[in-house]
Amino acid sequence: MGGQEEDPQRLKRIAAAAYDYDNDSRWPEYWSNILIPPHMASRSDVIDHYKRKFYQRYIDPDLVVEAMASSSSSQSARPTPTPSSSSTPNEQVRSRNSGSTTRTSSTTAASTPTSLRWDRQTIQFSINAWVFIVAVLAIIPLVPRNLSNRAYRLSFMGTACSSLFSLYSLYGVTVPVRVIFDSLLILSYNGNTLLFKSTYHRLQKPRAWNLQAVQVWFQSVIATKDFVYFIYCLTFVTSNLYLKFALIPILCRALEYVAKFLRRNFTRSSLYRKYLEEACVWVESNTTTLSILSSQAEIGLGFLLILSLFSWQRNIIQTFMYWQLLKLMYHAPVTAGYHQSVWAKIGRTVNPLVHRYAPFLNTPMSAVQRWWFR
Repeated sequence: MGGQEEDPQRLKRIAAAAYDYDNDSRWPEYWSNILIPPHMASRSDVIDHYKRKFYQRYIDPDLVVEAMASSSSSQSARPTPTPSSSSTPNEQVRSRNSGSTTRTSSTTAASTPTSLRWDRQTIQFSINAWVFIVAVLAIIPLVPRNLSNRAYRLSFMGTACSSLFSLYSLYGVTVPVRVIFDSLLILSYNGNTLLFKSTYHRLQKPRAWNLQAVQVWFQSVIATKDFVYFIYCLTFVTSNLYLKFALIPILCRALEYVAKFLRRNFTRSSLYRKYLEEACVWVESNTTTLSILSSQAEIGLGFLLILSLFSWQRNIIQTFMYWQLLKLMYHAPVTAGYHQSVWAKIGRTVNPLVHRYAPFLNTPMSAVQRWWFR
């Protein structure tokens, strides 16, 4: 009986080990978002463990992945050699009991990180499901204006809380809002955008709370997707201008979180299989399409804010800050690919028209491009 029950899992583990992770575009992003010490990232057993977790998440949810025991627990679980072969039966019983107790404690300690990850995922799912419902409520035209405006603000506040919680849970510390805005302003004045072009790496909280350590940590955090969405939400939640178009990236982000959580945890639910499985599968297989849609909406919002400067609802500071954020999105590795693709299409359409009908705009456009790329 036990061998027949373990046979399917053994075949699943073999399939997981034989899977071609290098040719799966989702694996590099998944691996880059795992926060582990550098000395463990090079170990083959650690890499194999997270490959099985990846296979369970995206390929086969029925694969059972055991918790990875730490090196210290594995060492403490080893049986201690007996000093002599003439040990009494009571001593042997005590050694077996102590060994089982050690194994139990090591198993409990190893399973604690899994439960913590589960708690974080559940909290993120709850926040993003609430954000999705509130954002849909804000978009529906038949909803009263006061209720729609309130739902509009709540959706940005919920996404900002989700981003802050993700930054705190992954990197161990959050940054005060004033420090974030001051840093963006300083970057705009000094032209120091080299940090946006830095390669993405795993983040850790500052080792020492001095200016240099915090600056290095902040330069790493500023290029993450959670930080970008946090600034995006702050830009619109503090404004009196209600642009429902701005909810598109929020809806796409919340939809991805909800779909991934449902696919990972409710695959055996009959209600999920009947009503939600097809939608969740479509969302997970079209994440690139949703990211392109979000980038197009974000760039379109930049031009809408420029047009709003000619109305009574103009907000010069908001427009300035949002274009700084668009510049960050263009250079940050997590969003650069989508934004650069959209800007390339805009350039192929606009540049011929400018050269043909408005050549006097070439000089200001060149100045803007130098500011954009420096």
